[in-house]
Amino acid sequence: MTVVDEIKARVDIVDLVSETVNLRRSGKNYTGFCPFHTNTKTPAFAVFPDSGTWRCFGECNEGGDIFKFVMKKEGWDFPEALRNLAQRAGVELKPQTPERKAEEERADKLRELLEESVNFYRHYLLSTPEGAQAREYVEKRGLTRESIETFGIGYAPDTWEAALKHFTARGYSAQDMLDAGLVGERREGGGHYDRFRNRLMFAIRDAQGRMAGFGARVLNPEDNPKYLNSPQTSLFDKGRLLYGMDRARKSIRSQDQVVIVEGYLDVIVPHQAGYRNLVSPMGTALTEHHLRQLKRYTRRMVLALDPDAAGQKGTLRGLETARHALDRSGELDASQMFDPRGLVHSQGRLEADLRVCTLPQGLDPGEIVLRDPQEWERLVAAAEPVVIHVMNTLAEGRDLEDPKVKSEIADQVVPLIKDVPNQLERDAYRQRLARLLRVDEEALLPLRPAAHPRRRRTKGRQTVPSTGRVQVPVIDQGRLSRDMETHALQMLLRMPEALYTLDRVLQQEQLSRFTPQDFEQAQHQTLARLIQQALEEDRMEPQDYIDENLPDSLNELISELRSRINQQAVLIPEKLLEELILTVLRLRKLRVQEGLQQLQYLQLDQQMEESDQPLSYQDLVFQYSRTLARLNRALGRPLKLD
Repeated sequence: MTVVDEIKARVDIVDLVSETVNLRRSGKNYTGFCPFHTNTKTPAFAVFPDSGTWRCFGECNEGGDIFKFVMKKEGWDFPEALRNLAQRAGVELKPQTPERKAEEERADKLRELLEESVNFYRHYLLSTPEGAQAREYVEKRGLTRESIETFGIGYAPDTWEAALKHFTARGYSAQDMLDAGLVGERREGGGHYDRFRNRLMFAIRDAQGRMAGFGARVLNPEDNPKYLNSPQTSLFDKGRLLYGMDRARKSIRSQDQVVIVEGYLDVIVPHQAGYRNLVSPMGTALTEHHLRQLKRYTRRMVLALDPDAAGQKGTLRGLETARHALDRSGELDASQMFDPRGLVHSQGRLEADLRVCTLPQGLDPGEIVLRDPQEWERLVAAAEPVVIHVMNTLAEGRDLEDPKVKSEIADQVVPLIKDVPNQLERDAYRQRLARLLRVDEEALLPLRPAAHPRRRRTKGRQTVPSTGRVQVPVIDQGRLSRDMETHALQMLLRMPEALYTLDRVLQQEQLSRFTPQDFEQAQHQTLARLIQQALEEDRMEPQDYIDENLPDSLNELISELRSRINQQAVLIPEKLLEELILTVLRLRKLRVQEGLQQLQYLQLDQQMEESDQPLSYQDLVFQYSRTLARLNRALGRPLKLD
């Protein structure tokens, strides 16, 4: 993950914009009055948390990411925005040194090795006699061939050197395999051995879908441990990874809810049945990083627990843990996933809605879904807030007429209520506890500590009841857009002079000339502007000008772009020009389609009638539609480069 990606992962665009704009929530998105021009009638400024972007449909007619927002608001250039947002996010900025470049290249090589390992283990599962027991197991658990391919499931043969010999023959060193977590070092006699043997293998990827490591389940009940993960490596950090996140992101966004389950199959089997908003912390404690990662997609989180973890023993054990238990990342027994105090504390910090649902005795999510998919839906829908779950669990089967029992339950629940930051919620929970114990609410007051001092309200953050209107979703094409921008920059770096031909073709098609605003990512805009300036400089060659004037904040980006260029085939100038033009046309088409969808959303939400904007909703739709028609025409006929 690049520094820019890390900052975006940590800085919530809604929180950032809310410091300047009085936002109103509608569905998953937010609207308000644009801070960059005078506008008092129609809120035509929109923030889209799903894609981490904003757009003004009024006088500015601009948009972008968090970097573009603070650059425009503060008048900063990209390096200044990067420094300030990095400080806000707690991300350390490191210069692009030869050592760091070598580290990145090393990480790429290890990921390639891990990708090849997925194929190696899959082959043993599907095509060898040794994999028969594993095949029988996955069939018994209801896994389909499609799921095996999708999730990278395989089998590690019951030998000490199968993987070691295979990848050594393919040119990888023992050190490569050790650094990737595939082998271990022998304590006596030297040498290495396969870390995973006679186990069902699960490929573990980061949120971007890049390989990070493996999880492995025993097939022989006498083997230990039951689950074995890759060791801590430069790529694999169990406290920062959620299994299935790469496959679940889209569904989490669309459903505005995530379900956190225990294991790998708890994610995979429901996914087969269409329940694709599940992730797993892989048997470790939930960490603050886990929850912050999930908050990028939804604030509604359900923890699905087995009866042992969610029952009285598990609840009491959780209540006795340290208050900041969610901040640790050491390996735990799965039954210790439920830490009520840590959950309530982090829920307040993250403004999340954390709930708990209890699974039927002896069944995991996959078994429930295979038995009755609607039962799974009912269980998730019935999930309770953490505090209510705790009070109901502690009271279940107890004699609530016994004063000692009442006191014991109150002693456990009242401190939990105290950690809830919202005063209204605290009062509601206390009233519910009083009804449950059948005592006067005043009897609980001596147990309640002094109220928290009033917390500052985040400026401008408001929510309103749903209007009941159907919301038009904005297509999440953030990754596609970034990839296209990156591809265009690669070609411009290869041949900056291609901008002249690009501009001429665009004008022939009655389209505006290329500008850095064709890119949405702020760092891409900065580099595009530098390339333009390089062409205007007569005293230096464009490449020399770029190298001499490149800000340090773009070292990481340009190093990545040039690394990709070196790995690609050399294109003749004509082909490169054609590919650049087509990429820019497709990128603009993507922007226009996205703009039309966003305008449809604003029309439904705002009913833009009396407007002091220079353009009405209908005018904007007409302009977008006309531009789209020109782009389609340009893309539908041969390019004229002469």
